[in-house]
Amino acid sequence: MNMNYTAEELAFRDEVRAFLDDKLPADIAAKVKAFRPLTKDDHQRWQKILSAQLVRQPLARRVRRRFLVTGSEAHLDEESSRYGVPRSVPFGVNMVAPVIIKFGNEEQKQTYLPRILSGEDWWCQGYSEPGAGSDLASLKTRAVRDGDHYIVNGQKTWTTLGQHANMIFCLVRTNTEVKAQEGISFLLIDMDTPGITVRPIITLDGEHEVNEVFFEDVKVPVENLVGEEDKGWTYAKFLLTYERTGLAGIGLSKAALAHLKQLASRRLKNGRPLIEDTTFSQRIAKVEIDLTAAGISNLRIIASVEGGGVPGAESSMLKVKGTEIRQSINDLARRAIGPYALPFVEEELADGFDGEYLSDEHAAPLSAHYFNNRKLSIFGGSNEIQKNIVSKMILGL
Repeated sequence: MNMNYTAEELAFRDEVRAFLDDKLPADIAAKVKAFRPLTKDDHQRWQKILSAQLVRQPLARRVRRRFLVTGSEAHLDEESSRYGVPRSVPFGVNMVAPVIIKFGNEEQKQTYLPRILSGEDWWCQGYSEPGAGSDLASLKTRAVRDGDHYIVNGQKTWTTLGQHANMIFCLVRTNTEVKAQEGISFLLIDMDTPGITVRPIITLDGEHEVNEVFFEDVKVPVENLVGEEDKGWTYAKFLLTYERTGLAGIGLSKAALAHLKQLASRRLKNGRPLIEDTTFSQRIAKVEIDLTAAGISNLRIIASVEGGGVPGAESSMLKVKGTEIRQSINDLARRAIGPYALPFVEEELADGFDGEYLSDEHAAPLSAHYFNNRKLSIFGGSNEIQKNIVSKMILGL
């Protein structure tokens, strides 16, 4: 297993850099680097630019393979994060697309995959429910077959960016007479179908990122069933391995670490840069060592996938460590900017403080970013559950 970049991949990296230098909108990159939320238009504008490039370029086939088969941007992630490229909204490209490729029928592939790649369809995820988060198999949303349709009733929660979505992939219970995991199916549902209501949940950072989604007698065509009825738990687990690998955010962490070092180099403590403080520099060194090790593990997993496999239980290990690293970097950045880490006072900074960070557009949003990323250890399957998976599947305990 070779985890080093080949000459071809290094050439591809240079091509990516040239493309980003030429095509990445400056206003979008500035938002990403300043940890500011992107609008739906920002995401769709970038996806349109990217998909047009994939159609034209000789290496498009390789890029499409990474987006739609491995579900990973590992070889592009670091460059993308350094440039301020928006992370692809993962629910289409990185999550449901691999499921459709693996388990969907030919009509579903022809219908949905091109629209996922172009960004024409915006997907959201219908997994978690009140009382069915980490214990996902206890979900209650029902789908009852009625001729050529399923009638869906129930509720999903923590539906990220569901307010923008026109499609949702949904786990539903189609059989109540069998073991919980054996009675679940995987449906593709148009969000414009009558009977669907989306209600916002405002998070701790003041943003509208997640939602509750309610289904009341929603009619879903039978042809929107992926794979076989009552086999959705298998497809759900397959999808989660891709999600958890992506949640490690190695490229994001590298970009955030570089920003942390910049902050610590400018922030003074007793007349000296904070990065020269022994305790603080040791904390940075520890997280950098952990990040290097996680990056190697990520490449190992991706090498296995590109060799014809799929992410396994190792993705749970990577999810745990990767999210812990991202949260540690957030915490150190919050500490580095001191009083400017006060939450939700960005509009007050110009009048309320006098200091070196008034001109630093990257400092003000860091507290909101810190709060938002507290969720990393919960979503995609809580880290406690992931540790159980690692203990059972890897350690054999």
